[in-house]
Amino acid sequence: MNRIFGSNKAKPKPSLNDAIQSTDTRMGSVEVKIKKLDAELGVFKGQMAKMREGPGKAAVQQRALRVLKQKRMYENQLLQLQQQSYNMEQAAMTTENLKNTMATVDAMKVANKEMKKQYKGIDIDKIESIHYDMEDLIEQANDIQESLGRSYGVPDEVDEADLQAELDALGLDDEPIGENETPSYLQDSTALPDFVDSAPIEELGQTNTPTAEVAR
Repeated sequence: MNRIFGSNKAKPKPSLNDAIQSTDTRMGSVEVKIKKLDAELGVFKGQMAKMREGPGKAAVQQRALRVLKQKRMYENQLLQLQQQSYNMEQAAMTTENLKNTMATVDAMKVANKEMKKQYKGIDIDKIESIHYDMEDLIEQANDIQESLGRSYGVPDEVDEADLQAELDALGLDDEPIGENETPSYLQDSTALPDFVDSAPIEELGQTNTPTAEVAR
C-alpha cells in the first residue's frame, strides 16, 4: 500500500551539524577540482615555454585561459563554502551554548525548589532553643564534675604562713632527707636506741651474799 499511495512519514529535517558536514564534503570536492586544474595549467605553461610564437602557441594559450577561468570560478565557490561553513559552525556553537545555559537554568530551578522545600521544615527558633538547652546541659555537667571532685574535711581557705611555720617546725627545710631515710617525725618513738652506754650491774647478787654470812 505504501508503494501505491506513498508513506505519511515525514522525512526528518537536516540538522545544523548535517549541513556543516555536507558543506565540508562539497569543499573537499572543489579543492580536488582546483588541484586538477592547477596540474593542467602547469602542463600548458610547459608547452608554451617550448613553442614559438604562432597559431599553435596561441591555441594552447587560449586553452590555458579557459582552465584559469574555471580555476578562479572554483576558488570563488570554495571561499563561499568556507564562509558558509564558518557561519554554520558559529550558529552551532551558539546553539550549544544556549542549550547548556538552559540546562543550567533548569538545574538551578530544581535546586531552588528543593532548597525551599528543605528549609520549610527548619525552625530557627527551635534550633536556638536546642542550642541554649545544650549550653545548660554542658553547664550542669561541669557543675556535677566540680561537685564530685570536692574534698571533704579540708578547709576551703588555708593560710600559707601557717603552713610554712609548720613546715619549719618539722625541720624539713634545714635537713634534707635522703632517698632511703625516714623523716624524724615518722620514726617510732618506742624503738630501742642503736647503742647502750654500759652493761647492767648485778646488784641483787652482791647484796644477798653478806646476809648469808651474817646468818652463819
